[in-house]
Amino acid sequence: MKKITRMLAIAVLAVTAYLCLWPVPIEPVSWQAPAAPGYSGPHAPNNRLADIQLIALNGETGPEHVAPGPDGKLYAAMASGNIVRMNPGGTAQEIFVNTGGRVLGFDFDADGNLIAADAMKGLLSIGPDRAVRVLIDTVNGDPVRYANAVVVAANGKIYFTDASTRFAPKDWDGTFAASILDIMEQSSTGRVLEYDPTQKTARIIAQGLSFANGIALSQDEQTLFVNETGRYRVWKIAVSANNLDVSQGSSMQAAVLLDNLPGYPDNLMRGLDGKIWLGFAKPRNPVIDAMSGKPFLRQVTLRLPPALWPVPKAYGHVIAFSEDGKVLDDLQDPSGAYPETTAVTETRDRLYIQSLHAKGLGWLARTE
Repeated sequence: MKKITRMLAIAVLAVTAYLCLWPVPIEPVSWQAPAAPGYSGPHAPNNRLADIQLIALNGETGPEHVAPGPDGKLYAAMASGNIVRMNPGGTAQEIFVNTGGRVLGFDFDADGNLIAADAMKGLLSIGPDRAVRVLIDTVNGDPVRYANAVVVAANGKIYFTDASTRFAPKDWDGTFAASILDIMEQSSTGRVLEYDPTQKTARIIAQGLSFANGIALSQDEQTLFVNETGRYRVWKIAVSANNLDVSQGSSMQAAVLLDNLPGYPDNLMRGLDGKIWLGFAKPRNPVIDAMSGKPFLRQVTLRLPPALWPVPKAYGHVIAFSEDGKVLDDLQDPSGAYPETTAVTETRDRLYIQSLHAKGLGWLARTE
């Protein structure tokens, strides 16, 4: 019996030492998550996303970003590194190009080039001839580690987010794993960048964001809307800002537009009639919020098997809002049948619902 007791004590000490001392990649920062609002007010529960239809993708997964091109075709960025081109109804699918990385966002410039934020490669330009060219993968000598979302202005300037300067997807088993590490750490190293293709110069517009994600331009193109995924909010940031540290709070050039959202905001896409669409990758999790002020517990969590991590449940949710922050539309599917509703692309006929991991491209018929 004494031998068994000693063995159990040794096992307990070994497990305790592992949970307390085993190295983990994050250096967590304490912060205070606001009390979750739940699904209430403009986000009251509904089933408007439950009737989503699917376009089969011939074995592709993760249509994370979808946009119509100047040729009238629909382009979709997949987990395989492929950008698939198809008719608006999903027919005549073909691989337009494979970047060798993972495109998370793209836009088209005035010359018809597809400007892509590739999480593995940096900012790319893909011509109508399918030639891939790296526009930029460093800023002031510092690598662009996690290019995430991009928008091209009428004057040709390109604005994009570098979600994390701590965790590059190519070094941490892909985009999803790297995002978890960054949000668990909360060191707020995400930034907003500008690239001027005429001058071939880049600069930092803003930094200090906890996982800088989706980006969109205001109609007058003087303001950027940027998702701060790790803090459940959306910022308005002046395009004229220069190396602004938003972690210090609001200023004349940056302010929080939507705060304390019910989930993790992902992509932003301009819709029709002045709307901006936002997708939520996951709903909030009370366990994760409770650990916001407990950095040590977040380290312990990463030492547990991934099956024991407090991963938020699946919950379909997208919203549209105005430039002044008014929620104009809210579509939900509490069953979460379509995983990670990361964004919406609105056309005259349809709402295309995007996803980080789905095996099909979701869509709903658009109603006035």
